[in-house]
Amino acid sequence: MASASLQFFAFILALFGGFGDIAATLLPNWKVNADVGSNIITAITQMQGLWMDCTWYSTGMFSCTLKYSILSLPVYIQAARTTMVLSCILSAFGICITTVGMKCTRLGGDTDSKNNACFAGGICFILAGIFGLIPTCWYTREIISNFLDQTIPESSKHEPGGAVYTGFISAGFLLIAGVIFCSSCFKRQQGAWIYPPKQHHFPSTEQESNAGYSLKDYV
Repeated sequence: MASASLQFFAFILALFGGFGDIAATLLPNWKVNADVGSNIITAITQMQGLWMDCTWYSTGMFSCTLKYSILSLPVYIQAARTTMVLSCILSAFGICITTVGMKCTRLGGDTDSKNNACFAGGICFILAGIFGLIPTCWYTREIISNFLDQTIPESSKHEPGGAVYTGFISAGFLLIAGVIFCSSCFKRQQGAWIYPPKQHHFPSTEQESNAGYSLKDYV
């Protein structure tokens, strides 16, 4: 019962991590530049994401521009697109597989099949967390290096946005969920190896029949 509850908790973490991955991939605020200027009324907030760049004006207007060209983008943005999409796909696969393999469900067949499914789902979650952690770290590094560069003007410097933090948290949730699923299956298999099932030996029918006769009767 304890392992089933732990698996259910890991599944909830994986759900939050998967939805967070999707949100971080689609959000346009990976890096933000707030230009207040001389008057707060004319404040402008520029946001850049993986797929679009948006500008928010203090007057309430909001405009976005899609990034159609792939080859013109920096390398870290291209890598972030690829790895974030892979992270979303792997997290979706992990959710589907662990739904079959969890102990609290009636899917997946026998115990060994469910353990293998849980282990495979945990591997998917770990890979999804790694693929989600790589672009967020690389993107944050580029933002910090540009911010500390003295040759770049202040108007072109940005700070990490909410999508970066969402990506970090989602990657952590997926990694924790994957470790829990893999460790729970490993503990079960290890327990089966250490404590093998007892084999009951029953006497054969021939021995029972021979035991009923005395050898003195044939002497």
